[in-house]
Amino acid sequence: MTIRRSESGAAAPKTPSRRSVLAAMGALPVAAATAQALGVFGAPSAAAAADVLVDPSAERQTIRGFGGMNHTVWINDLTPAQRDTAFGNGEGQLGFSVLRIPVHEDRANWSREVATARRAIEHGATVIASPWNPPAHMTETFVRGSQTDARRLRYDMYGAYAQHLNDFHGFMRDNGVNLYAISVQNEPDYAHDWTWWTPGEMVRFLRENAGSIGTRIIAPESFQYVKSFSDPILNDPAALANVDILGAHLYGTPYGNFPYPLFRQKGQGKELWMTEVYHPNSSDSADLWPQALEVGQHIHHAMVDAEFQAYVWWYIRRSYGPLREDGQISKRGANMAHFSKFVRPGYVRIDAPSNPQADLYTSAYKGGDSTVVVVAVNKGTSPVSQRFTLAGSTVSRVSSWVTDAGRNLAPQGATSASGGSFTGELPARSVTTFVIDLAPSTGGDTEPPTAPGAPTASGVTATSVTLSWAASADNVGVAGYDVVRISGGSESPAASATTNRATVTGLTAGTAYTFAVYARDAAGNRSARSATVTVTTSGTSSGTCGVDYRVAGDWGSGFQGEIVLRNTGTAALSGWTLAFTFTAGQTIGQMWGGTPAQSGGTVSVTPVDWTRTIPAGGSVTIGFIGSRGSTNPAPAAFTVNGSTCAVA
Repeated sequence: MTIRRSESGAAAPKTPSRRSVLAAMGALPVAAATAQALGVFGAPSAAAAADVLVDPSAERQTIRGFGGMNHTVWINDLTPAQRDTAFGNGEGQLGFSVLRIPVHEDRANWSREVATARRAIEHGATVIASPWNPPAHMTETFVRGSQTDARRLRYDMYGAYAQHLNDFHGFMRDNGVNLYAISVQNEPDYAHDWTWWTPGEMVRFLRENAGSIGTRIIAPESFQYVKSFSDPILNDPAALANVDILGAHLYGTPYGNFPYPLFRQKGQGKELWMTEVYHPNSSDSADLWPQALEVGQHIHHAMVDAEFQAYVWWYIRRSYGPLREDGQISKRGANMAHFSKFVRPGYVRIDAPSNPQADLYTSAYKGGDSTVVVVAVNKGTSPVSQRFTLAGSTVSRVSSWVTDAGRNLAPQGATSASGGSFTGELPARSVTTFVIDLAPSTGGDTEPPTAPGAPTASGVTATSVTLSWAASADNVGVAGYDVVRISGGSESPAASATTNRATVTGLTAGTAYTFAVYARDAAGNRSARSATVTVTTSGTSSGTCGVDYRVAGDWGSGFQGEIVLRNTGTAALSGWTLAFTFTAGQTIGQMWGGTPAQSGGTVSVTPVDWTRTIPAGGSVTIGFIGSRGSTNPAPAAFTVNGSTCAVA
């Protein structure tokens, strides 16, 4: 994705550098804290939390794999040993199962990608390909905003370009590499140094030309998972018919924008892949701890909130990548391997609480009927002792591996289990993978309780609500109830109770929430979900917008700013105007994500195409480069369309 992916030291482009853009999106971390060797087993644990209930019968998406990019023109090819480290799944190997390669515009370079791709396939990996540019004779230049040499595919060359992609597919096939899929364009909405596409152009190509390509099609690979680029594809049946994988990149995408309700509604039969990212940045060493733990959390949200089926890193071998330049696995790579080595292609994600307690993130996957994998990311500064229960199952064996400040994928001693439950010890600032072998069914209690009655709300305050419901029935007995909060198509734990009544706390005033209830029995069987109830907390909300403002970098005479504009209302926000005032003479020089107008200290910002609409609960990120005087205070207030926004 980078502005200068070749990293050749060429003159800086006219557009903001990759580093400045990502910094303005929040991808650069705060100053690194000194890594501490925390999490020694036996240290005091956090307070005991409710069980993490894993339900193997509640299936979500099928996982296609985890992997990364190899680009032999911009950086050197992986060595034979590095290919095995990346795609092998033995000790000291990453277990990657997806390789992404480029479709070079110059056919003379196609053969450069064959060796690594063939070795990846020999290890059982899937290979996909993405183009950055069509051959030069197929493109034309045009003026796009301030860019006078922008490039696009000529309309009369759409058919020839489809043949170009098909020829690459055929070349790789003839050289022993059957591509799983090929993309129409890498990052068509962030193409200062490659080829721009509009959503309309992408839809036209998909409708009229993509059907002639002899492998699966990926589109649109928006650089920030911009839904306004992929919505037109999902809303056009003819274009959608020629798409097999909706691909997206996650550069600076807030976690709140990971879910995609329209894809759930209209993407039946299509796959959803995250085809490129590096996180949290490309400036820090991949071994910096605990910053590398951000990778584990990022994958967690990509699997659970976005429900991606694949997670593909940028360069496999780089100082900030899963393999260091010396070919050894980095801390970031170890975080990826906690998923890639154990959650294998064909595994299915299953229900488990995503965030069962503060700073703890859990996800679960099953391989057939005999294996369950749980990945737990503990970002807290204290160890956690967490009990896990597998609904309707008997655990016969639990193996685990841990990565923390002092260990990488270190195997742990056997964890004892009782019935369907076991307790995992999670060191501070760590990621742990549990591989759970299930005993064959012996005819025990496998019948779930009946669904609870629809919850009703009472005792509504500004920050809490009490819910009650008709009790469930069970052939043995109901052990408890789990209240979940529903947002879009996802669920998050809200409260647990042993009776048919619970109080949910920690809510926001003047805000609508939707809740439902599950029942569970002593064997871990979980009921169907109850009907939902929507309740609005009392009090006045802080408006329908929120703003997070920060200075991402400062060099004395200038600075780099970031504004995250959040839609806290219940309806989409379109055609917005953000206004604020600088009080110390600051001026904005250039901006991305919005268009600025400034008069004295007063600034107004209007959206660009891809930030024009902010869905309810979503956000957009605006970055800018500004000049400053001796001081640089933040604006005191922000408004959207004249209404005051809450400021974080």
